[in-house]
Amino acid sequence: MHTKYLAYAIPLFVLLMVIEFWITKKQGRKLHNFQDTIANLNVGIAERLTDCFTVGIFYFVYDFLNQHLGIFNIQSGVISWVALFLVTDLLWYWYHRLGHEVNILWGLHIVHHQSEEFNFTVSARITIFQAIARTFFWSLLPIIGFSADMITVVLLVHGIYPFFTHTRTVGKLGFLEYILVTPSHHRVHHACNEQYLDKNYSDMFIIWDKIFGTFAEEVEEPVYGLTKPIKSYSFLWQHFHYLLELLYACKQTPSLKEKLRILLSKPETLDPNIRELLEPKFLVQSANEVSSTRFRNYIVIQISVVLISLFYLIYNQEQLPTLVQVFTSLIILVTLVNCGAILEQRRWVFYLEYSRLLLFIPISISLFPNMINQTSLIILVTFISLFFKTIKEQYFKILYGISNHS
Repeated sequence: MHTKYLAYAIPLFVLLMVIEFWITKKQGRKLHNFQDTIANLNVGIAERLTDCFTVGIFYFVYDFLNQHLGIFNIQSGVISWVALFLVTDLLWYWYHRLGHEVNILWGLHIVHHQSEEFNFTVSARITIFQAIARTFFWSLLPIIGFSADMITVVLLVHGIYPFFTHTRTVGKLGFLEYILVTPSHHRVHHACNEQYLDKNYSDMFIIWDKIFGTFAEEVEEPVYGLTKPIKSYSFLWQHFHYLLELLYACKQTPSLKEKLRILLSKPETLDPNIRELLEPKFLVQSANEVSSTRFRNYIVIQISVVLISLFYLIYNQEQLPTLVQVFTSLIILVTLVNCGAILEQRRWVFYLEYSRLLLFIPISISLFPNMINQTSLIILVTFISLFFKTIKEQYFKILYGISNHS
C-alpha cells in the first residue's frame, strides 16, 4: 500500500503543474519554457524511479540505526511528533546549507538550481545523489531515538511541502512569512541576484535562516538559475558536469591534501574555466533550434508514456516480476536520456530509440508469452535491422525536418 500512495503522487503533481501552467497562461504571463520544463520533468522522473529501489533501503537503514544505536526510545505522541518535525527540518537546513558551501555536496545539489525558470516543475529537480546525501544527515534521527516508522511519515510530508513553494503565482502570505518557508522565501533561494545568493536554506520553517543569519526578504524580482548557466538540456550533462569539473580539478594536483581541499572548499573557489575545457569533450552544442509542433509533440508523448509507465511500475511493484521491473526501469532511463538528447539534437538519439526497442522485447515476452507476440517482435527487429540506414534518415527528417542532421 505504501508504494501505491507514492504512485498516486505522480498524477496529483502533474495535475497541479498543468493547473499552474493554465493559470499563468490565463494571466498572460510566460513562466514556462518548453525545453526547461521537459528537462525538469526528466530529472524528477529519474529520482522517482530510483525511489522504487531505495525507499526500502533507507527504511532499513533508519530501523537498523534505531535498533542498534538509538540513544532514547521515543514513543509516538503529540510532543514527539512536533519534535521530530522540528529536528528533521533543522537537519535539512544544515544539509541544504552545506550543499551550497561544500564543493562535493554542491555537485550533488546543483541540478536543483539549473533551471532559469521558477514553477512547480522545478520542484522535480531532485536527484538520487541528493536523496542519498541527505539520508546521511537524517540518519541522526534514529540514533536520537525516533522510530523508522515515524521518520518515514515525517519525511513523506517533508518531501511534499516544498513542491508548493516552487511557484511565482503566489505572492507574500502575510503572517505566515514569519513562520513558514513561503514561495516568496524560496524564490529568493533560487535567485542568482548577488543580494540573494546563499540565502533562505530552510525547507518548512523559515526560523532557521533567521536564527543562523541566512535570511533575505524578497524585495525585487529574482533572476533564476546558476550564476554561470550551463546552457544545456542534456540529462547526463546536467547531472554530471560539476562532478566532472571537480574530478578534473583534483587530477591537476598530486597532493591528497589539495584534492581534499578542492572537494571541501566553497564552490566559488573552483576555477570557472574548467567547464569551458570540458564542454568540447562531453557536450556538443547544436546551432539549430527546432520548435515545430511535431517535434514538441513527440517529446510530450514520450514523457507522457514514461509517466504512465512509472505509475504502473510503482503501483504494481509488489506483483510485477523482477525482470519486468528491471527492464521497464532501463527503458524509462533510456527515454529520459533520449529526450535530453533530442532537445540537444544529437544524432545518436536513433541508437537510443533502437536500444529502447530491444529492451522492450523481454518485457513483452514476459507479459505476453505467446508465439504471435514473439514472432511479431522478431519480424519488427529484423525489418529495422535490414533497413537501419534508411529508417534512421527518415527518422531525422521527420523529427528535425532534415535528413543529414549532424
